[in-house]
Amino acid sequence: MTETTDSTLFGADDFFRRGNYAPVADELTEYDLPVQGAIPDEIEGWYLRNGPNPRQASAHWFTGDGMIHGVRIENGRAKWYRNRWVRTDSFISDFPVYNADGTRNLRSSVANTHIVNHAGKTLALVESSLPYEITNDLKTVGAYDFGGKLVDSMTAHPKICPATGELHFFGYGNIFAPHVTYHRADANGELTINRPLDVPALTMMHDFALTASRVVFMDLPIVFDLDIAMKGNGDMPYRWDDDYGARLGLLRRDDPFGEVRWFDIDPCYVFHVANAYDDGDSVVLQAVRYPELWRGTGGFEADGVLWRWTIDLAAGSVAERQLDDRAVEFPRIDDRLATLPARYTVAVGDGRLVRYDLNTGDGVEHAFGSADAPGGPGEAVFVPSSSGAGDESSGWYLGYVYDPTRDGSDLVIIDAADFAAPPVARIQLPQRVPYGFHGNWIAG
Repeated sequence: MTETTDSTLFGADDFFRRGNYAPVADELTEYDLPVQGAIPDEIEGWYLRNGPNPRQASAHWFTGDGMIHGVRIENGRAKWYRNRWVRTDSFISDFPVYNADGTRNLRSSVANTHIVNHAGKTLALVESSLPYEITNDLKTVGAYDFGGKLVDSMTAHPKICPATGELHFFGYGNIFAPHVTYHRADANGELTINRPLDVPALTMMHDFALTASRVVFMDLPIVFDLDIAMKGNGDMPYRWDDDYGARLGLLRRDDPFGEVRWFDIDPCYVFHVANAYDDGDSVVLQAVRYPELWRGTGGFEADGVLWRWTIDLAAGSVAERQLDDRAVEFPRIDDRLATLPARYTVAVGDGRLVRYDLNTGDGVEHAFGSADAPGGPGEAVFVPSSSGAGDESSGWYLGYVYDPTRDGSDLVIIDAADFAAPPVARIQLPQRVPYGFHGNWIAG
């Protein structure tokens, strides 16, 4: 079944409008997908991934309309593939994020960055707006504001504590202070905490971290630029600021309205955290670090590599260390070990996935395609085996991979116990899945 929308697909030569960055025009539903290899019987649920799929020309990859690509796996079969745009209020009738008085319309959203499931709700996220609830078969339900209690945007990178079931997140984007607010919902989805943070300007706070005892905020030197915003050309209205500085802020989880303790670090930028955890009197943060970004344009002139920060609470100091020199992004861990010292993170490199041992910094690669036509993997999500509680080698990594030889895409399943080996299964999809951002496995 094909549902075609009136889409004007652009022809400019920017990198995010060419090859597998280019959007697809059709929303499909296809059943009983062909499989090379065998899908493990234990894997049952939905793999859903979000990303930009613009209906018309946009000035930046980050601003395209959100589209979810999903595969339902059941009884060793790939039961269906679907892709759907998230039908936000502004998708249906376009209107700007900022009103004439500088306030935000939080229902204006491209909902294109992530998708998470908490307390029975599946939410499509972008950090400028409210989340939008969707069903697991990709129908848009509507904007979700926690029963009217959330009057703020929601980060695209909320954290779910595996011990308490709480959902931790923040919102940023207010031109006027407070620029950032920390929020927390309990395991039942009830919003219980809204706490402003004191940051000096509207910084682009894309991600943050959670340990068993603390919330870790990253106040980094990419800052709102009013002149760019006023041009209204769709470019990202944020630029590098040499004078802003960089710091990490720690807030005790058991004192959410207490002091945020700030620690200066070397200037850098971080889009994505791998993990964070408590280590005695220290907090350890592992993330992909850029030395700088967006100084003159909203492009990607620098590469990010994996780093580690160790915050010594007693000494009031931070030790910073690069773990590897490979360019990577989109690091993920076994989500059951969030807040704990997970051993592995898997990140996306050029034509390959890299599985890092976070204890040693060593990396094992899983390459796709050939040297002449490397495949294009997206973010890899860990699906645990039911028999391996807490064992990071007992399970599988799932993610979409672009095959340039046939201009198509597969959902690939890799055995975590033999990461470099060929995939145990490749599910062939009925159309190309453009490069996107983040997804999740929803067990069913």
